[in-house]
Amino acid sequence: MTFGFAPSAAMSAGADSANRISRMLEPAEWAAAGIPLLRSPREVVSGLHARHRPTPATAVVAVLDHEERLAASASFARRSVTADGWEFRNSLLAHLRRVIPHDLRRRTPVRTAVLLYCREGDERWTEEDGAWMWGLRDACTLHGLRCGAYITLTSGGWQVLGEGRGGRRPSSISQPSSLADTSLDRDQVPSRRGGGAAQALHRSAAR
Repeated sequence: MTFGFAPSAAMSAGADSANRISRMLEPAEWAAAGIPLLRSPREVVSGLHARHRPTPATAVVAVLDHEERLAASASFARRSVTADGWEFRNSLLAHLRRVIPHDLRRRTPVRTAVLLYCREGDERWTEEDGAWMWGLRDACTLHGLRCGAYITLTSGGWQVLGEGRGGRRPSSISQPSSLADTSLDRDQVPSRRGGGAAQALHRSAAR
């Protein structure tokens, strides 16, 4: 006869919390990861904001080609109750698989995934941001993509975390501009759940 003890609820909860903490990235870790800079972050943010119209707790994952043109994008609401990078990774990977083929056969990734997350609060880093960063990095590895910028959208505006670049508009409470007035190509606007190859992000004539 074998005797044993079942782990207590407190022990299980503690182990789960430790696992979740290990599945998030601190700002210093993110900054040291060599994330490629966006040439025109305002245009990317404005185009995705007009295209997906995110509200708080909405994530927008977008894939850019080597010229920073939009290849595909998808938006979805956060469903996980806790900020767990593993859950976020799975959600991001599932949507990437729906909208664009993987690049795992390539020796070096040629496309970059960026994540825009609309949330409450201010621009300061949170554990939720850290979990999204971990999830984005892992999803990119599993889909053969370069891990790109992580951008938050709050009532105060947008912020590229780890870079110090941001702006007041668009914000989580501002009205989206029409697609005709953004950097998204009017003749090649991708569908709400994704896009075809080489949908263009035009550069604005005026800054």
